[in-house]
Amino acid sequence: MKETEMIFGTRAVIEAVQTGKEVDKILMRRDLQNDLSRELFNIVKTTHIPIQRVPQEKLDRLTRKNHQGVIAFISAVTYQKLEDIVPFLYEEGKNPFIVLLDGVTDVRNFGAIARTCECAGVDAVVIPARNSVSVNADAVKTSAGALLSLPVCKEDSITESIKFLKNCGYKVIAATEKAENHYTQADYSTPTAIVMGGEDMGISMDNLRICDEMVKIPVFGTIASLNVSAAAAVLMYEVVRQRIEKI
Repeated sequence: MKETEMIFGTRAVIEAVQTGKEVDKILMRRDLQNDLSRELFNIVKTTHIPIQRVPQEKLDRLTRKNHQGVIAFISAVTYQKLEDIVPFLYEEGKNPFIVLLDGVTDVRNFGAIARTCECAGVDAVVIPARNSVSVNADAVKTSAGALLSLPVCKEDSITESIKFLKNCGYKVIAATEKAENHYTQADYSTPTAIVMGGEDMGISMDNLRICDEMVKIPVFGTIASLNVSAAAAVLMYEVVRQRIEKI
């Protein structure tokens, strides 16, 4: 992580949050307890910014500057809101296509997924505010710059995002090895949202339950599943294939 993507010191971080900078997360020294740190906590409570308590050593490894026990990571892009994107897509007359990432944490996977999203004409990618990747310089580089043009929505809850999209007329399809149907058996011709799971746990059971449909990619080797970025590419281009055929 480059130091230009970080803000150091409690007061500087407070000012960054108050002035509306896109803060991805805040690291705070585990034993830090003072008036300023409490003020920061109270301010952050009104946002979706996660605060992690970490050892002093972790902060020292990130920077040699005087961080005073607090470091904030700044996003490389301005996040958008799903509730703003959805009506805009309908107003534009599009047949919307959105990708949701439930717990993807590897920045290289995220960048690769974003690159495919941009190439496949995906309208937006949705990530959760916590326990997820975010848009940093490494992600932008891996995406070949796609993250600078692809709308990214950081939402408090993927579960609530799925419910919102369903209420807006989207078919929400989960990619999971638990499915019975192959990915080619689904119909992606209407407004569609595809949910991809994290590298270790996949899509959470709570989210699987509320998706309209589950699909899987057949695997014939000894490895149980594809890398999430490869799987996402397979599904995205099935959407593209079906939609081209209907033109």
